[in-house]
Amino acid sequence: MNPACATMKRRASASFEDREEILSKRLKDDRRDNDGMSEDIRLRMDASQIVDELEQELQCGCCSALVYRPVIVNPCQHFFCGSCCMLWIKNGGTNCPACRGVSGSVTPSRAIQRMVDLFLRAAPHKARLERERHQADAIYTNGPMRIPLPREPSPEPAIHQNTDLARPCPHCDPGNPWGWRCPQPIPDPTTDAERAWHLDDGAPPGHGYCGNCENLLALNAPTTTKCDMCQVSFCGIGIQGRCVAAALLSQHPHNMSDIGDLITSSEVYDCFDGNTIEVEIMIDYLSAQRLSPRHIYREIVAHLQSQPRGFAPLIELELFADVHGVASGTDPDPTAPRSRICRICATEVLLWGLRDWWIRERQKGFLEEDVLRRKDCPDGWGCQKQKDLGAYASLPPWMNQEYLQNFDVVHARECEFNWFGL
Repeated sequence: MNPACATMKRRASASFEDREEILSKRLKDDRRDNDGMSEDIRLRMDASQIVDELEQELQCGCCSALVYRPVIVNPCQHFFCGSCCMLWIKNGGTNCPACRGVSGSVTPSRAIQRMVDLFLRAAPHKARLERERHQADAIYTNGPMRIPLPREPSPEPAIHQNTDLARPCPHCDPGNPWGWRCPQPIPDPTTDAERAWHLDDGAPPGHGYCGNCENLLALNAPTTTKCDMCQVSFCGIGIQGRCVAAALLSQHPHNMSDIGDLITSSEVYDCFDGNTIEVEIMIDYLSAQRLSPRHIYREIVAHLQSQPRGFAPLIELELFADVHGVASGTDPDPTAPRSRICRICATEVLLWGLRDWWIRERQKGFLEEDVLRRKDCPDGWGCQKQKDLGAYASLPPWMNQEYLQNFDVVHARECEFNWFGL
């Protein structure tokens, strides 16, 4: 070995040698401190910390309180109180309340419910107040639900808003693919400016505007149909299935394709005079029987057709006046039979007859036994107990303590709202 290298080697400094002794002494001091603390105190501290951490993990993503009757949103797997999720849907929610992702379904979560049950066994003081539970149960009982998909915006009207001149309709062109030409074609303003039609003068002769896409149409074209309710014409060309007045029983009510649309429609609750309890019972019944809004609409139409005056009472109420963005024609005979209807007027018929349809449906005896056992409320039509919940539907159930104290949940769930006022 090189002597020079040997002289360069030296022992470690004293500070390094003392480090192990210092660490060893600290560990001994810590052991003595822990030995002085009772095992029971340490266990209580650990349990309290676990309870606090578990409570944080079991918080509802909407109300930030301990989840009650949890439901889980698929596929994102966020979970919420069943009542919170139901209120989200009623207020127009069209995606997961936490991540805003599109949801395929919302189902009760047994796994999370078991965790909540175990948690409450260890910390019963963390349970929701009884009033809060009753209020949540009045909003959501159990079972799956569906968050409606976001609606695609309707296409912009193709009507030329920035010009004073009318453009030819689809049937004005001699070579149009529909095989029929307007007897009074609209002059093309780009090639025949002298004979161009000014929109300030109204629709060109023999033409009108489609009640759906608002494009110009030929009134006498084979593709044109007219709604017997609102007297508005539809082109049959712009949007297939929508720009048409169909036969009464084959039409689809606008924005009412499934039960989810009934849940999110505030007009449905207006039909029941704000009676939220009765609406919830009806929705549960429709889900169990797998009845769609279109099925209800057809039964309402069939009932009206069986009446001596048919649709005349609805016409007299001007139910179909000004339901479109275009001018309607005049009704030549208000007492005439009705055979065609547009989508929007079909929705008006559905909402107008929904409550009376439900009264007739209840009399069939298909409802659950606990619902059929309900007695008529002594207040009859003036019952307010079943309406209060609707006024607070947008609030979490623990937000208004004064309301909770005054709300009789048992009365609201167990009495029958007497629609006949008897």
